[in-house]
Amino acid sequence: MEVWFMGTSAGMPIAERNVSSVALNLTRGKGTLWMFDCGEGTQHQLLRTPLKLSRLTKLFITHLHGDHLFGVPGLLSSRSSLGGLEPLDVYGPPGLREFIEAAMRLSGTHLDYPLNVHEIEEEGRVLDAEGHIVECAMLDHRVPCFGYRVAEKPRSGALRVDVLAAAGVPPGPAYGRLKAGEDIELEDGTVIHAADALRDPIAGRVVAVMGDTRPCEGAIRLARGADLLVHEATFAADLAEKADLYGHSTALQAAETARAAGAARLLMTHFSSRYRREDLALLEEQARSVFPNSEAASERTPYPVPPVRRGEEE
Repeated sequence: MEVWFMGTSAGMPIAERNVSSVALNLTRGKGTLWMFDCGEGTQHQLLRTPLKLSRLTKLFITHLHGDHLFGVPGLLSSRSSLGGLEPLDVYGPPGLREFIEAAMRLSGTHLDYPLNVHEIEEEGRVLDAEGHIVECAMLDHRVPCFGYRVAEKPRSGALRVDVLAAAGVPPGPAYGRLKAGEDIELEDGTVIHAADALRDPIAGRVVAVMGDTRPCEGAIRLARGADLLVHEATFAADLAEKADLYGHSTALQAAETARAAGAARLLMTHFSSRYRREDLALLEEQARSVFPNSEAASERTPYPVPPVRRGEEE
């Protein structure tokens, strides 16, 4: 599992940063791709990474501000042109369907794949698919805005080979059945229960992606115990009043959310255009004063989410 940032700028692009989009590469081998927000220019950014647009299966929109949305029509069209035939599910606030349908109709764009638009009416579970559960919660912005929590389902623990050998279970198909959670019966009638043959389940990874927001309870709830929290940090601490006025957070406030939620790592994004690359060190310094494992995200850079949760052993 990897997180990639296609854009980290707030409001509008600047020479060194594009507007908001986060890609979640679920499985390196298969290349299943999910995306959160799709600002203008997102598909151009994808072309400069090893990620494949044709592998995109889920697109989550946090809110309907243009810097998070204007890249959607072009992305949908290009996915079709690149041979994407599998269905694509798009999730977001009410109004998303109208935006997409109007853009497709007025531009005469035809898609060669089924497009399913799901407008989210309330907080809670959004989907259960591809080995993951996605939940959403309302954030505190100027328009309806969601944050998302992607939780990987637990995997079965390793086989206790010593126990199986002592019980006389020969290596082979029986091991695979036990690994899959199936009880087996030996030739002498002895029943080996999968629960006794497996070590404790391996907890899945959790990634929380916030849309634009002031500090709020919804963000903390979604980020609770997350391995990685992606949170906006539009302004430095000296502009806290401006952040509040426009429904945003400072880097310090993003760090406070990460600390309150007990997250393991914070990647900050959505930086005001007033901050150039060298200025982001200040935002990192402010965040690390509260939450040491904080970093300003860089675009088109993979951020792996380790397969073993903190405090656990392989």
